[in-house]
Amino acid sequence: MASSSSARKVAKLASRGKGKRVRFSGGTTFPAVITVICLAMLALIIYAKASVPGEETGAPQPSDSWVAAYSFRVCDDQYTLTGTAAELNKDVSTGNAEKATAGTDNADGVIHYHPQKGGATGRKAKLGVFLDTYGVKLSNTKLELPEAQVGTGGVHSWSTKDDIFKGTSCAGKTPVIKVRVWNDYTSGAFYDNVTDFRNLRLIRNGMIFVVAVVPNDYDISRPASSCDLEALGAIGSGDLCKSGAATTTTTATSETGVTTTVAGTTTTVAGTTTTTTTVAGASTTTTTKP
Repeated sequence: MASSSSARKVAKLASRGKGKRVRFSGGTTFPAVITVICLAMLALIIYAKASVPGEETGAPQPSDSWVAAYSFRVCDDQYTLTGTAAELNKDVSTGNAEKATAGTDNADGVIHYHPQKGGATGRKAKLGVFLDTYGVKLSNTKLELPEAQVGTGGVHSWSTKDDIFKGTSCAGKTPVIKVRVWNDYTSGAFYDNVTDFRNLRLIRNGMIFVVAVVPNDYDISRPASSCDLEALGAIGSGDLCKSGAATTTTTATSETGVTTTVAGTTTTVAGTTTTTTTVAGASTTTTTKP
């Protein structure tokens, strides 16, 4: 127990503090520092947002003229679109410019991407720009081409909900819609997209797009127009289109349904189906998951 002398000292010290206000030192320095820090952070945020490149930046620009091979495939049938002179002054057209101007048939299976000033440049260069220019409707359940493009009265709309393969080599199988993309027309490497088709970007000169309504295990071949791209100015990294060239590719399908193919390897994956096709003298082995 504390002595009476210690107790008196404690009581005395306590009495001295009665009625006195607690004062903090520092004045206005601390609030000023906090204000400066907050303003600096705000300035950095504004600068960062202003520094992010816009979607319209990067290639392609109005000075660029890119080409990409394409086709629409429904089982074994392939379709391309006929361009007209009306599209030559738009971001994208199809067909030979001279033939389009002359009004002759020019369904050459080539997307001519030449963005106009203020148009779909940079990251705005997408497959959807081409589809919109020609009135093509595409979703993960339906492909619809303009009737005028396939002939009045002809079949121009295909839905995965219908029995569209009757009487074809795909009869009895379930249709799916996918877009197969080759980033380099001289390479065997490709990937499959099963959704968000319109936002597939044109990232370089010399790509290939095949919009396909096929069974999931169908081997989608490159369109013949892919070997016309070199003459139109595209530069590839290989020689797949040249006679005698041989390229072996391996395809691994992920659980999300996206297929990625890597050239130059051969792999057999359990539970997959392997087929071999030849394009312009090139042997391509593709392994897909049923």
